[in-house]
Amino acid sequence: MIKIVTDSSCDLPKKFIERHDINVVPLTVNIDGEEYTEGKDITPELFWEKMRNSNDLPKTSQPTPAAFSETFKRLAKNENEILCLTISSKLSGTFQSASLGNQLAGNPATIFDTLSGSLSHGIQVLQSARMAEKGESLENILQYLENFRKKVTILILLHTLENIVKGGRLSRFKGSLAKLLNVKVILHGVKGEVHILKKVRGTKRFLNETLKIMEEIPGIMEKKIFGITHVDNAEDAEFFKNEILERFNPKEIIVNGMGPTMGTYAGEGGIIIGF
Repeated sequence: MIKIVTDSSCDLPKKFIERHDINVVPLTVNIDGEEYTEGKDITPELFWEKMRNSNDLPKTSQPTPAAFSETFKRLAKNENEILCLTISSKLSGTFQSASLGNQLAGNPATIFDTLSGSLSHGIQVLQSARMAEKGESLENILQYLENFRKKVTILILLHTLENIVKGGRLSRFKGSLAKLLNVKVILHGVKGEVHILKKVRGTKRFLNETLKIMEEIPGIMEKKIFGITHVDNAEDAEFFKNEILERFNPKEIIVNGMGPTMGTYAGEGGIIIGF
């Protein structure tokens, strides 16, 4: 049997994690000197509130190699095959931590770098679990993942650049320029890294420009799973869900609140769409 392991940055709704017996190794977040474990003692909603009221940017930390090692050892007892999918190694040290944890456990797991974050990572986890349940081989699952990773589109909509600039995920010059011009920014994921795609003035144009970008992306949208996560911005998330359903008729749409790992950088009102 293939057991799926991931880290908590995947932002998968709890119902999917429980339904498919996905093993989650959590990241931690420090807010004003208090440490919280993602998915255990802090919800996305509580995180948003604490981040809003804090003067400092929350600090996220990847799981320790020991945390991964313990999970791999536990799952390996029944001679399971183990597949661990992590947040992009360009955004976090979690992949390296999982790889080291695997060595400590005697290398029972296959570690896969999704080169993604939030639900673009979560979709890979979910589809791996679904394929494993259908009896697909580890080789077939990895082939699917490699193909998904090459073709995935990740759009990151930022209402504020304050968090991503403070967190070092975007240069201070670019952040200051956008703030000076009072523009909103659409970023995209490129091979696991985050790059500016477009700068837009005005919220309505911001939303419509994102849809226009989606319409120009090649591929059969009806076969895709869309993941939408947000930082206390259910209104825009619902807008995109409805527009995507109407325009593209996708296979599935998953909407969820963004947890601390990704939400720290996306900032207030941030949206991430992966498909």
